[in-house]
This record gives sequence, C-alpha cells and structure tokens, in this order.
Amino acid sequence: MNQPSSSNTARVPHRYFLPLFMRTLLDKMILYTLSKLFSWLIALFLSLPFRQRMSHNNGIAAEGSLRIVDNPEFPPNDFFAPGTVFPLRIRHASASFLDDATSNIRSISIKLSHERFKSPFDIELNTGRYSLFWSVRSFIHFANRRKEAWGVEYVRYVRQYPRGLDGAIDGLRRNPTSYRFMHYFSQTAYKYLDSTGIAHYAKYRVLPFGTDEDSGVDPEPCAWDITSERVLKNETRGRNYLKYEYEDALAKAPAKYRLQIQTRRMCDDDTPDVCNNMILWDETAYPWKDLAVLEVHKILDWEESTLTTFSVNNMPKTLGILPATSIYDGNSLNYMRAHSEIARKARLLSYKVFGMPPQIPDNDNRNVSNWGE
Repeated sequence: MNQPSSSNTARVPHRYFLPLFMRTLLDKMILYTLSKLFSWLIALFLSLPFRQRMSHNNGIAAEGSLRIVDNPEFPPNDFFAPGTVFPLRIRHASASFLDDATSNIRSISIKLSHERFKSPFDIELNTGRYSLFWSVRSFIHFANRRKEAWGVEYVRYVRQYPRGLDGAIDGLRRNPTSYRFMHYFSQTAYKYLDSTGIAHYAKYRVLPFGTDEDSGVDPEPCAWDITSERVLKNETRGRNYLKYEYEDALAKAPAKYRLQIQTRRMCDDDTPDVCNNMILWDETAYPWKDLAVLEVHKILDWEESTLTTFSVNNMPKTLGILPATSIYDGNSLNYMRAHSEIARKARLLSYKVFGMPPQIPDNDNRNVSNWGE
C-alpha cells in the first residue's frame, strides 16, 4: 500500500508529542497568558488613552428591582430563593457603533445591586441565541479581522468563519422599536449548584414581559450584506432614538422583563459540545423556566451609566463561571472575561485623569464607533 506523500500529510502540532499532563499544563498556560495579554492590550491601547470599554460604549443605564418567582420550577438554589427581592441596576447598549439606527448586536447587562461595580450577581446578555465566536481562539481571530470602515466590518471574518456569520444573522437587530422588546441571551453556559450540591450547567435569557415580540429581527437576512451595518439611506430615526425612547417610556411606566433559566445536569460523559455556545440545547429536554421578574423605573444619568460596570466575577460560589482547559474550550470566553479586570480599572482611571467622555451627540456623524471620527 502506498503511503501518502509528505506534502499531503497533515502536520501534527509539536504539543501532541508531549505527555498528556504536560499538554494539559501547556494549554492552561497559553490560555492564561493570552487572556492576560489581551486584557493588558485593551487597557493600554483602548481603555486608558480613549476612555472606552472594549465594546458596548453606546448605552443607557437604569435602576429598579428584581424578584425571584414564588414557585420556581428550576432546581432549587439558595441564592435564588423564592420570593427574594434584590435591588437592580441594568444597562442596555449597542455592541459597536454609536448610532442607534445601525444594524447592531444589542444587549442588557444585569447587576443585583445599586452600586457601580460591587454586586452579588452580574450577568451580561446579547441579542441572538448564538455568538459570533465560540472560544478564545475564535475571539482573537474575530478581533483581529474587524477592519471597520464607516459601518462595514468583519468582512474577512465571516468569509473565513461561516459559524460567525450564523451568529451575526441571528443576533443583529436593525431599527428595533425599543430596548424593552428584544430577546437577550447569555449564550455561554455557567455553573449552577443546586441546594443539594448537585452540579448543573445553566444558561440565562431575558424576554419582554407580557409579549413575545423580538423587535428588530430581519425576516429575510441577506448573508452577503450582513457585514454592512450602516444606517439605511433614507433613515429618519435619530442617532440616539433608542435611548430617548427608553427615557420617555420609563417616564410613563416601569419597564418589565422576564429573566429565565435553562439548566442541564452535569454528567461524567458530557462532551465539549455542551458548552459550545454555537450548539443550542434541546428545549424539550432542557426547557426554559421563569427565574425572576425585573421592574425598571429610574433612568440613570450619563455619568452614572458610564461608571456602571459588570463582571462575571460578581457571582456567588454556587453559580459562577465554569473551568476552562484551553483556548479551544467553549468556557474559555468567560475565563478571559474573568481575567479582564485590568481593562476596567484602566478605564476608570482614565476618567479621573482625562475626565468623563462626552455624551453621544445628536449630529449627522453616522456610522462611526468613536466619538472623534
């Protein structure tokens, strides 16, 4: 039998010639190093000099309360005790551009506290059941291939990674009527220990209260045009229309949401696909259950909104992030987020040194992601 020629033989990475324990250690070292390096790069070249978050700079924050449901159908957890009421701070935002009328990933971040940072529980959710990336390795490729130019970005990335294109199609929202009427997902899985000590995976989502509306979804998305997030030619909505709508709505009545949870018991034979955020869990086997009702009634000013920060490290011991083993691991995304504190601290330091960034102006400078463009 003829052997394949060397030119046709797949190259085996040198790491696979190492003993298993050394490969495991090397993978964890690479994950730790890249996570810290990325955080420092963001801190030194974005947060500190430009007074910016890594993303989601275009946002608005508000306060209210969150109440755990009285008769939970999810596995009992001491932190999510029935009927418990928590103080609540949320922040809605668009992921990239400073113009609300662009096609954009939208978000809601939840903090069970009225503090700017300190909190017993934070969770960040985006529109779309899938993400645009699924590991630290894919995220690095995503960040490296942005190449934004006046509302068009990630052309090379979605050509190279069709799974990222699926995430964009599922998550982008154009011209939603309100932040109040969209569906938001954690996408990544988290640890969940029930009151008896049994371990589960958990995902979270936020839905509008009293309606199934998911505003801004394109019923016929065009894959070849998905990288253009530009404001449409005849757009009549203003640059800050979503934020103004939210302010006006809360002046009339509180905004209400449903927080839901999807749990899945951990098993010894679980495959990595369980924590792959591009693979949805079967909702028949793992149905979504109501966790809490959010009621938001007070808009926070621009300064307080800008100073409000969320972290995956703000969780009790029975919840929190799952361990990650390498840059290919689905759990590595939350691992990297947990190691990004230096970027947050650099941004807050920049406010003290250079002052608060100005509010997003109502002008015709559309399709930009920075104030000075």
